[in-house]
Amino acid sequence: MSRMEDAEHRRQLDRLARALIDQGLLIEAGFASLRAVAMSRTAPPEQVIQMRLAFFAGAQHLFGSLMQALDPDAEPTADDERRMSCISAELDRFIEEFQAQHMPTKGSA
Repeated sequence: MSRMEDAEHRRQLDRLARALIDQGLLIEAGFASLRAVAMSRTAPPEQVIQMRLAFFAGAQHLFGSLMQALDPDAEPTADDERRMSCISAELDRFIEEFQAQHMPTKGSA
């Protein structure tokens, strides 16, 4: 894919993500993005279904864990902020690892 095609593909993906998010489908938008960048367009339907289940299960685990971990006070506590920071750092590391292993570098286009 050329850089121009790659840029157009990203713009289309961004438009799709915004439309899904506007409909209250944040997790679905995330899966659509994952599917676009990490799965073959010819992936068998069963593989897509299983990947979607795994993606949503991970999102459900994270959300449920967050809800349980938050202190019951009305305002976020210092511990809440620390927990959120740790989750953010963990997810940032995952994205860096994923990009290093699965995304083409800008210089290779």
